[in-house]
Amino acid sequence: MSWLLWTFLSNASKLSSAFQILLVLPLTLATLTTPAFLLLSLLLSLQSIIHGTLFLVFNTPRARALLPILQLPVPFFLILVTFNTFSSNLTTIDSTPLWALNTTAHYWGKLLTFSGPAFITLEGICSLLVVQQVGKEAKKAVSGWGADPEGRGEVWQFGLLIATAVTYVGSAYWIVVSYPSAASSPLSSTLLGVAITALVFLTFIGFVLRRTNIVEASGMAMVLAYNLWLCGGVTKGVNSGPASQSYVPLSLLGNIVPHLQTLLNFVTRTLPKPVLIALSYRLAVLHLASRILPKLGAGAWEDEEGVDEGWDVRPTSTMTRIILTYRQFIFVAVYSHLLLLDTSSSIWWRWFNIFFTLLIWALELLVSPDEDEYVDIDGVEGRGWKVE
Repeated sequence: MSWLLWTFLSNASKLSSAFQILLVLPLTLATLTTPAFLLLSLLLSLQSIIHGTLFLVFNTPRARALLPILQLPVPFFLILVTFNTFSSNLTTIDSTPLWALNTTAHYWGKLLTFSGPAFITLEGICSLLVVQQVGKEAKKAVSGWGADPEGRGEVWQFGLLIATAVTYVGSAYWIVVSYPSAASSPLSSTLLGVAITALVFLTFIGFVLRRTNIVEASGMAMVLAYNLWLCGGVTKGVNSGPASQSYVPLSLLGNIVPHLQTLLNFVTRTLPKPVLIALSYRLAVLHLASRILPKLGAGAWEDEEGVDEGWDVRPTSTMTRIILTYRQFIFVAVYSHLLLLDTSSSIWWRWFNIFFTLLIWALELLVSPDEDEYVDIDGVEGRGWKVE
């Protein structure tokens, strides 16, 4: 019972900390200034690095359950520090020791801006890794039941064909719906046509060379549709709209009760939903890719637990451990970067992501080994499932 209680409190603390970060960063950007937002983002990032380092140092089950609870009031304290700092006259800040922290926050903003290509590149690579892993798992599921006398392999194959058909139809519908906004200029309409054409050609090339399957290809179509939707110039809603002009958080200090409804309306209008979707997607593919990385490069003689000393000695396992340990810092950095992007910059980075992902997919199709036409399943030779 005690273990269940600590687990519940730990998970609740993690969710509460994540919700605080999701709420206060766009709130600070909308109601105060960009320097205040960068200062809060920097403080939250430093706190996340310290929190992750403590996880590495105190690597015990009790410490892992206790640390999230101990860090729960820290984001709220940092929010108060930021709001109190920038609620005073900004001209007095430069004459205090806070100028060094503000200067550091300024360079933190520069670092986030210059990190745009790295974030986009990682998202494209992770998206491709996840899609390819889904395709491999689908092939294993069909091949694993290939020798089953009850025909469950055909059931799996039929179910996956239906799933991929639904994915293709959904992707096509998503592209059609996004087309008016995504092709708002001659250049963007040209890029859209090139991207769709490249996807179709790469799909057929992969089928001909037998280096892809319909699950992987339909996943790439969905990734393309998702990025085209974000290329439609979806606005974030931050720093605009009547809510950000008619409400000042400092008025809560006088009497909090009459302003609760106003605060609720402000929050629902200020939280950037497209940014939240982009954040969720980017973090999800990064997390899934970190789970896939330790399996890359495994020889055919290695089982799921690895060989010799196991997977822990593999460099990709070390990378996975670092990503998972400092995932809160990655969360704050990625979220801050997305909030700093204006609509125009976000659109062009999305176009870069589309063509970069297609490029690495094309390279992977060209350099990957040919798939065996026949595979051995429990001593029975059967046809491997690729494009059938």
